[in-house]
Amino acid sequence: MDYEEISYNNAFSREQQLASSLAFPILMRKVYVWMSLALVITGFTAFFVASTPSLMSLIFNSGLIWGLVIAELALVWGVSAAINKISLTTATLLFTLYSVINGATLSVIFYSYTLSSIATVFFITSGTFGAMALYGYFTKKDLTSWGRILFMALIGLIIASLVNIFLKSSGMDLVISYLGVLIFVGLTAYDSQKIKEMMLAAPDAGEGMQKIALLGALSLYLDFINLFIYLLRIFGRRD
Repeated sequence: MDYEEISYNNAFSREQQLASSLAFPILMRKVYVWMSLALVITGFTAFFVASTPSLMSLIFNSGLIWGLVIAELALVWGVSAAINKISLTTATLLFTLYSVINGATLSVIFYSYTLSSIATVFFITSGTFGAMALYGYFTKKDLTSWGRILFMALIGLIIASLVNIFLKSSGMDLVISYLGVLIFVGLTAYDSQKIKEMMLAAPDAGEGMQKIALLGALSLYLDFINLFIYLLRIFGRRD
């Protein structure tokens, strides 16, 4: 290897490092912008549907709600599974569609809880989510082990929730809500660290890495929504 080749390799390495360092803030900004926009879309959709009696009747009295729930699950699974095959534009549109459908299904909270308690719990959720996201971002502790534990706990939570549909125990419902809060508080920190590490390793801010950032935004969006729902079940005042 001659001097010119060594110089070229060093220059190429420095160029890669520069591209990576420039990509990180761009990708992280996109994660939180996409997440925030999705939350705004969900909030406005929920309020609009709740304010339109005909839509509420169509969704909750015709059985359409079950179709929307199935569509939500299919969208999350589909986007995650096909992220490498679809374009960034398609992935963004599907994420937006998911936000709208989720808003429609969550519209029922405006009939179940007072507006003041919804607003209060939203601010509590925002503060809690922000604190745990910052912890996950800045902590030097490796949270990888949290992921395995929290995933198993989440499976248990889903099973307990399904069982309680038939038991209809208010005590068990409260326990499930507190466990849900703990699980999604932990997942917020875990996902925040995982996303940071993936974005730090990004070679550039091209479409491929932007799609990974979109998946990160989806993960944090789901953490926020679920944390909000469980906190609302604990602190929300019934209308």
